[in-house]
Amino acid sequence: MVDATPFLPGLSPVQGKAVVARFDGGRLSSEGGLLALREIERRLGLADRLAGCLRDPRMPEKVVHRLAQIIRFRMLMIAAGYEDGNDADTLRADPMFKLALDRLPSGEELCSQSTISRLENLPDLRALLRLGRALVEQYCSSFRAVPKRIVLDIDDTFDRVHGGQQLRLFNAYHDDYGFQPIVVFDGEGRFVTALLRPGKRPSGVEIRGFVRRLVGAIRAHWPRVGILLRADSHYAAPEVFDWCRANRVDWVFGLAPNVALRRHVTALEKSTAECFKEPAPAKAGVAPNRGKMRRFMQFYDAAESWSRVERIIARVEAGSEGTDTRFIVTNLEGGRAKHLYERLYCARGQAENHIKSWKNHLAADRTSCHTAEANQFRLFLHAGAYWLLWSMRRVMPKRSTWRVMQFDTLRLRLIKIAARVVELRTQFKIHLPSSAPDQAIFATLLTRLPRLVT
Repeated sequence: MVDATPFLPGLSPVQGKAVVARFDGGRLSSEGGLLALREIERRLGLADRLAGCLRDPRMPEKVVHRLAQIIRFRMLMIAAGYEDGNDADTLRADPMFKLALDRLPSGEELCSQSTISRLENLPDLRALLRLGRALVEQYCSSFRAVPKRIVLDIDDTFDRVHGGQQLRLFNAYHDDYGFQPIVVFDGEGRFVTALLRPGKRPSGVEIRGFVRRLVGAIRAHWPRVGILLRADSHYAAPEVFDWCRANRVDWVFGLAPNVALRRHVTALEKSTAECFKEPAPAKAGVAPNRGKMRRFMQFYDAAESWSRVERIIARVEAGSEGTDTRFIVTNLEGGRAKHLYERLYCARGQAENHIKSWKNHLAADRTSCHTAEANQFRLFLHAGAYWLLWSMRRVMPKRSTWRVMQFDTLRLRLIKIAARVVELRTQFKIHLPSSAPDQAIFATLLTRLPRLVT
């Protein structure tokens, strides 16, 4: 008889004893943490919400894998680190993925890569608009009560492509072809929406149209909510200023420096640099140590294309490497210049970490489909995976390292757990490693899941 599972060759002995290894362990999985992700997705209901935006053209009596199941499988794959649809061909028999999708480990396999590809190419433009609104609904439903004010961080990121995808464009700054999608998070890291677009800087008219649709979708749920937009300098367009002022939307944007702006701060730059060069008073026995010196001022000015003057805040910083000046523009009337710049505007830097989590840890730049509609749908699927891991992190104890842990570390610690699945007549037994290092926090996570707002 030929052994169907021969031992692995080339293993060195340990203390004189031979090491024999075979792939005969039974129903094992490396994704034991899907137990928690399954419960999170069930509470969020995100797969069902997205599936409700699509029209299934298949004959109902021949459907084996429902749209919600395919979407749920794809989001769980991405969250677990399998961003390529081809991975479905090997994961479709994984017992933990089957349990996460309410299937028996001994039952029928999950959908294949070809089924996922057909799903990604299913939405048309109208379906994508519905999916975008569904993500906004998910965002609004994540609050326990209607907030008085929300902060939306708008940014874009370059997405290199290596094929002939629709909307790809050469970007001279990045010296490559790609997309430049706009991504929106709120001040606490919740994912709001994403828009696939060519790899170029958005125009003021394009930004105004995007903001108009976004704000309209949010205020369809919260008509009186206050909204503050934060973004860098290429969102500071007169079309955006005028629309926001007419629709009760506040903003604080970066502003690119120019000759007209620098005229206002010439004296301050000079005095700050001179003050920095002055020797600091030394204490007895302690060498003087002077760091950078920072000063602020505000004034009102307008570019030729603006319809009126706006409040501009300048931050002047002098150090050993010279003087550096930055500008922001806002329609906020109150607040000190220092507070608006350091506490309010600079906080938008956190959005870059959220983009990093979404793009690098969840591979949201895997936009390799040919059509723009399919790639836009992929952005939404990766947004769904972001919601799963963000929600997992959100229910962790406050002031713990788990609350701010990067998604790739969170995945490594809590999802990539070995598991053996035993299917009995009345129950499933899932055996996790006795030596797992994070047993306590995993139990805490499952205990705190009822606190998750859905």
